This record gives sequence, structure tokens and C-alpha cells, in this order.
Amino acid sequence: MFKTLAADLRMVFERDPAARNLLEVLLCYPGLHALWFYRVSHQLEQWGLPVVPRLLSQIARWLTGVEIHPGATIGQGLFIDHGMGVVIGETAILGDNVLLYQGVTLGGTGKQLGKRHPTLGNNVVVGAGAKVLGNIEIGDNARIGAGAVVLKSVPPDCTVVGVPGRIVRRGEPVAPLDHMRVPDPEGDALRMLAERMDVLESQWRQWVQTPEAPLPVDLDWLAMLRPKHLQRAEPRDSFEEGLGI
Repeated sequence: MFKTLAADLRMVFERDPAARNLLEVLLCYPGLHALWFYRVSHQLEQWGLPVVPRLLSQIARWLTGVEIHPGATIGQGLFIDHGMGVVIGETAILGDNVLLYQGVTLGGTGKQLGKRHPTLGNNVVVGAGAKVLGNIEIGDNARIGAGAVVLKSVPPDCTVVGVPGRIVRRGEPVAPLDHMRVPDPEGDALRMLAERMDVLESQWRQWVQTPEAPLPVDLDWLAMLRPKHLQRAEPRDSFEEGLGI
């Protein structure tokens, strides 16, 4: 237990450049307070003590704004930055050195019993306001962008952004605190549409000048130019590069 608490404390200094000294972290970090409340309530839950574990989790929620169900399984070194509005469900499983920002929900879908919350691997980062829902797996070193809604499993070493979530980077390690180098698939789609409009307008002007000529539009080429984000697709059970879920 003490080894786990020490790892939780050490991760604060590793992940937050604003952490100045031990006393400040102990007194002023609600994410750490909520996590330590969870460590105690989880142990009581494991012992089969009724009511008290949930009561402790509710006290932690009132004090910190972070709700962690005592039935969740959390590894060492979880850091909840700022904390307010974070929800971790009963059957959620988190690996080591996970980083969660404010407003993150690790929630369930439906009313089924058993495993109904996500499983996060080691070194996963979930951005502010992101929602990871259902009994899915987020692989090691994955990055979930701020505001994303993830409903399908994510392979390791991937970056997911958007609503619904899209994989925009595969197999490329990203530093946990590097939030700037995130691709913009919607922006890419708009740029491709603008390029397509330029081509159509140019060919239309050529046809207006010589209306007796056939319309110089290669329909097959235009179909190939259509962005993948706008193509019709059958429902999928897993991520595919550039496509929503």
C-alpha cells in the first residue's frame, strides 16, 4: 500500500510542472486526495465491508469533485490533473502511470451486469472532457484527445480525436504532455473539399468558353478525390484509419 501511495505522489511531480514542493502537493491537489480516498475505499471493498466504501467515495466526491467507484481497479501512478468532473466507473480497469484531465468520464453503456466500463493500459493519456464508454480496451501508450468520444477499442500507440473518435496517428510514440502535435482530420477534409471545388470551377470555366465541347470532368477521378471522411461506409466494429466509428 505505501509503495503504491508513494508512486502516486511521485507521478504528480513527474507530470505537473506546477508542482513545487511536497507540502503544496499534499494540501492542494484534489486529484491526489481523491485517489488516496479510493485506495482506502477499494481495500474496504475487497474485504467485503458494506456501505462504508461507497460512503467514502461520496465524501471524496463532495470534497474533490472526482468520483471513483471503490470497485474500480487502478494501478500505480495514476495522476488526475485538476480533477473536477472526473468519473471512473465500477468495473473500469486502469494500468500504471495513466494521466486523466478534468472532465474525463470512464463510463458504462446500458444496464448490463458484469464488465461494462473501459480498460486502459499503461501510460495512457485521456484529454480534458473526453468520454470513454463501454467495455472496450485502450492500448498501452494510447492518447485520447480532449473532447473525444470513444466507443470502440483503440490499439496501442495510437492517437484518437473527434466525435466520434477517429484514429489519426498509429505507432508513433508521443510524450505524455505534448498536446500540440495532434492531427486535424476535419480540417484536412475541408481542405480537400476546397481543392476539389477549385478543380471543378476551373474545368467549368473552360467549358463555358467552349460550350460545344463535352464537359471536361473526369467523374472517376472526382470519385477518387472524395475524402474518406465523406465516403459512405458500412458499420464497423473497429477503428479504421481516417474513418469515424
